[in-house]
Amino acid sequence: MKKLNLALLSGGISSERDVSINSGDQVYEALDKEKYNIYRYDPKTDLKRLVADASRIDAALIILHGSYGEDGTVQGLLDLLQIPYQGSGVLGSALAMNKLASKKLYEKAGIPIPPYIVLENGSRIDVDACNEKFGFPMVLKPVVGGSSVGMSIVRSRDDFQTAMDIAVAEDNTVLIEAYVEGIELTAGIIGNQQLEALPIIEIVPDDAHEFFDYEAKYTAGVTQEICPARIDEEMTKKAQTYAKMAHQALFCKGYSRTDMILKDREIFVLETNTIPGMTATSLLPQAANAAGISFSQLLDRLIELSIEAQ
Repeated sequence: MKKLNLALLSGGISSERDVSINSGDQVYEALDKEKYNIYRYDPKTDLKRLVADASRIDAALIILHGSYGEDGTVQGLLDLLQIPYQGSGVLGSALAMNKLASKKLYEKAGIPIPPYIVLENGSRIDVDACNEKFGFPMVLKPVVGGSSVGMSIVRSRDDFQTAMDIAVAEDNTVLIEAYVEGIELTAGIIGNQQLEALPIIEIVPDDAHEFFDYEAKYTAGVTQEICPARIDEEMTKKAQTYAKMAHQALFCKGYSRTDMILKDREIFVLETNTIPGMTATSLLPQAANAAGISFSQLLDRLIELSIEAQ
């Protein structure tokens, strides 16, 4: 069988560059060298080389996170170059990256989400109105961004401005969201037309972390990730159903991973990731492994789906 020429993109220029490089290294090691000739590109330095090589590339794996990688920009470039790639296209990538756009489409699809309001940088902050609507604690997060960068849980009036400053450093538009205390879950989806829901993962950060923040995500031993989650069959099916609904509502393709909170047998969807972490121990590969799909097999499947979608 003829080997595929595969472009592996990692690095980039977002705040998640280091995570992307690490993921790219692990993906490279896991890829079957008998199936693929692998060419690596860092969009920070190698875009001209990627354009020059486009005619001989059969497919691309985008292992980029955050802006200029997960938001549709690189996807648009690959579309212009006629290179198939795994995951969502320009539309789905851009929608999922924008938490406000995502929430509006979740609501339209009947997917339950925490109550929220939107605040533009420079507009007057009425902390009393926020307190009246949500009560403390509440969550502040930038509308655009990944890996929980810029997100804070605000537990008192005194913490509000600091949290706002942290959020607007990432994006001028901020979401203020009701804090839902419960069990953190994440659900992976694989497929184009026929969607397969993977086993649910329960996320338990240690006592030093209020939520699954950047440090909890990427520091070994800080977070316990339990797969399958310690929830009953009814809640498992509901979480998987919402993950499929979120995937479809945001026009995702190939795969996605949707984060949610379970409280008192009600599930609230938080956000959908179109390029979830892709190290062997990342959440989606863990869920795939629980379903009997190795990391190498998962990568093969994503490449097959990218070519199938063309």
